Amino acid sequence: MEDAWPPLAFESWRDTAMTLQLWTQVVGKLRLAHTPWLNHSWQVPLYVTARGLATSPIPNGHELVDMEFDFLAHRLVGRSSNGAVAELALAPMPVADFYRATLALAGRLGLKADINPFPCELPGAIAFADDQLHRSYDADAVHRFWRALLQADRLLKHFRTAFLGKASPVHFFWGSFDLAVTRFSGRRAPVTCRRHHASSAKPSGRTWGKAGTPTATGSPGRRDWQFWMAIWRRFLTALSSSILNTWAQ
Repeated sequence: MEDAWPPLAFESWRDTAMTLQLWTQVVGKLRLAHTPWLNHSWQVPLYVTARGLATSPIPNGHELVDMEFDFLAHRLVGRSSNGAVAELALAPMPVADFYRATLALAGRLGLKADINPFPCELPGAIAFADDQLHRSYDADAVHRFWRALLQADRLLKHFRTAFLGKASPVHFFWGSFDLAVTRFSGRRAPVTCRRHHASSAKPSGRTWGKAGTPTATGSPGRRDWQFWMAIWRRFLTALSSSILNTWAQ
């Protein structure tokens, strides 16, 4: 039986992690380019699946396209609702080669490959098409990373259920290369934050990243108006049901 939390020291797979982060950015940017905007950039992330990391369905005219990093078979798989399927083997290769191959794969699915050609959230970023530096792919390390993501995803989803206010899905953000869930306290956000978000609710949350270290931001926010409003709604629902049952008798 596979270890639920396999060992994965960051130093042992640093080069592969950096390469994989850039690969996920190429795929993530394809989703970003074609998906309608949502507040908090919730249209951007990838999601943990039973085989790896995937986009959700991407609008493409009258069709839908999705793309998945399969970390069992070690391939990038693209699928279209018109029946087209395209694949790319995941193996050691420069980011520049992966970039060109992925854009070609998207083209075979009928997805226009017009994306920002520079990585995000990385200092000294090299344009994807010019990056010959990052080329490592340790399949075993990537598999162990995904196995750890499975557990982190499961636990973050369980953690999310206890909160009755506004909460995000569990996302894999390819810019920062971490798994995150956000809960919103209901308190007004700082002015500088409100400029960038459609919602003025201050976020808090949990993340799990490539270094394998859980982090926390903000406060749980259980004593906020959203929490108590949810409790009040549940009370009213239960009271209404009780009254209706009494009348029915």
